[in-house]
Amino acid sequence: MVLAGSSSLFSQNIQSATTQPRVIRNDEKIVLDGKLEESLWSRTVPAENFQQFFPSDGVSASAQTELHFAFDDKNFYVGIRCYAVGDKYIVPNLRRDYQAGGSDNITILFDTFNDKTNAFFFGINPMGVRREGLISNGGQGRDGFSTSWDNSWKGEAHIYKDRWEAEMVIPFKSIRFKEGLDTWGLLSYRFDQQSNERSIWPTLPREQFITNLAFCGDLKWNEPLGKPGKNVVLIPYVSGAMSQNIEEGDGTPGLAGGIGGDAKIGLGPSLNLDLTFNPDFSQVEVDRQVTNLDRFEIFFPERRQFFLENADLFASFGTSRTRPFFSRRIGVSRDSSTGQNIQNTILYGARLSGKLNPNARLGVLNMATAYDGDNGTPSFNFTVATFQQKIFKRSNLSFILVNKDALTDSLGQFSPGNIRANRTAGIDYNLASANGKWQGKAFYHHSFADTFSSLSFAHGASLNYNVRRFRLTWDHEWIGQDYDAQVGFVRRRGIFRTNPRAELSFYPEGKILNRHNISLRQLSIWNDSSRLTDSRYSLNYNMSFTNTAQLSFEFTRSFIYLFNEFDPSGTGGEPLPEGSSYRFNSLRLSYRTDRRKVLNANLNLFTGAYFNGTRSGAALNLNLRLQPYANVALQANFNRIDLPNPHSSADLWLIGPRIDITFSKELFFTTFIQYNNQIDNLNINSRFQWRFAPVSDLFVVYTENYLPSEFSIKSRSLILKLSYWLNV
Repeated sequence: MVLAGSSSLFSQNIQSATTQPRVIRNDEKIVLDGKLEESLWSRTVPAENFQQFFPSDGVSASAQTELHFAFDDKNFYVGIRCYAVGDKYIVPNLRRDYQAGGSDNITILFDTFNDKTNAFFFGINPMGVRREGLISNGGQGRDGFSTSWDNSWKGEAHIYKDRWEAEMVIPFKSIRFKEGLDTWGLLSYRFDQQSNERSIWPTLPREQFITNLAFCGDLKWNEPLGKPGKNVVLIPYVSGAMSQNIEEGDGTPGLAGGIGGDAKIGLGPSLNLDLTFNPDFSQVEVDRQVTNLDRFEIFFPERRQFFLENADLFASFGTSRTRPFFSRRIGVSRDSSTGQNIQNTILYGARLSGKLNPNARLGVLNMATAYDGDNGTPSFNFTVATFQQKIFKRSNLSFILVNKDALTDSLGQFSPGNIRANRTAGIDYNLASANGKWQGKAFYHHSFADTFSSLSFAHGASLNYNVRRFRLTWDHEWIGQDYDAQVGFVRRRGIFRTNPRAELSFYPEGKILNRHNISLRQLSIWNDSSRLTDSRYSLNYNMSFTNTAQLSFEFTRSFIYLFNEFDPSGTGGEPLPEGSSYRFNSLRLSYRTDRRKVLNANLNLFTGAYFNGTRSGAALNLNLRLQPYANVALQANFNRIDLPNPHSSADLWLIGPRIDITFSKELFFTTFIQYNNQIDNLNINSRFQWRFAPVSDLFVVYTENYLPSEFSIKSRSLILKLSYWLNV
């Protein structure tokens, strides 16, 4: 294996010191208690000799780890032994699918097709709290990491004075893998907070993303894998709701109820069929509000689990700014009284996804939404089809077709075909080199209407070169004026955008500073008449400390030409005129404290010119850890905008305290408050969750929206939802 920015001799020395782990057959009963006391664990060939990833790399971890593997006809077993300098572990809470940063835990990635492109991961911490998820697109960035995938498996942990141990039992029918394969890809990383160390197996240079599948080692099986067995799961639910709209209605409480559910059907070892009928997403946490000072639509991430599973097959086309398919276009409406997104009824949905063979993946999605009389929204049918073909070692070609058809008109009358369908087709080439140095993509998408337009296209390309000392990136997009991807997210049309970046990094050997780098970014946007509309030059200096704290400074020089009038205060005041242009400079300081501390914070301070005025403010995220039962967090954003008359100045506040209580690994309570004076709304969202059986939950969700100036209620709702995971 060749490591980016490291000599081949360095790589060979590390690999030769590591014995290849093996998975042996288990014939004895394992007591799932987190204690590696069964004789089985002493007979395995473990993955050991973990190497540091932070604060350094290429040296042995001071807190060593062992991973042991076994199997029988039904289950895959993992035994974990994590040595430590003491027993003062950091476990912020007992909630499943925790975040790894700032806590003690271990995560294990299994590339079950050994293609270095996709993987399952399973994680556990010293108190036996679990997480699981999916790795996609080679694991080369945060977009390829998701904890949305849920399945039924077991795990327990036990703490000793000098170590903690854990056991996992993963049913074969819960995962997809290639029948007859005798080698999986394996990568594991551990966060040990007492030694302030992140370690990994096998070795990985620290300039790479920690989940990069290009650096997977081999996990050998003593015998080839057979069929995983049938996997059919039913997840029915029943719900009831009380809602009251005081601001726009007569205030009479309304009652509603629903039944529905999901089904997960394994079609062979590599394909999965997901079905949903009358899905209900009322338990999903409300969107995080933002102070909107932008001229264009703001992107809010998808939070609904049905759309998140295998999302890379559908959502990774294009870029975050221009994508042909954005799942939030399905079943999401806007509440005009609160400015928040709300659920629009989805009648049914079906998704077929998975591998056709070791080099080809397929994804087909079909969903229908109900007529929404309150907003005059017709009933629609949505179809998305994707195909991905692996080429070379880790790259792929991907194809997508998106179709949106109206089933009714705006009055709810059945009239298929009377409203013009919207279609988008496209191709993406995703580059991922075998050694992890090169990453990029190129795409071309085209939307179709009744008449053909040569300007109904979206094209873009990016290329990233990453080695130890420097990173170089080229990024551009060209979006035609008539590109109309109605089921996608398109931030701007009729533009050509370039965004090159360069970064130079240094790795001192002192005990205070771990890494520092300087980066230069440049953004230019031209309209379809070749006129410059936006440009931005940013110079950034970042410091990462050995205690995990971070400090950065940024200077930005901006230019904006307004093709349309715009109010920079975001309050609906007197706008700046169309055709005016502005150049202004700004400064930003950001600091994140040591995340291991009981009280930790992120602070951003910014000041500078802003259009024809000034803007200054601060953003604070404060977190108090009362482990392992509670976290209290405060998010506060303040913007002071001063503009000359007749334009509006404003002091904009966004405050969001959050209390997260985990009574046990099965019982959770969260209260989330958002005060936003820009939209004059105070939102309270409280959610109680009881996981009474594996992947089976009772939710009680209460939401209120207030008019802050009078503290009068706009609307309120109370929702009860019960779901049950049933293996057939």
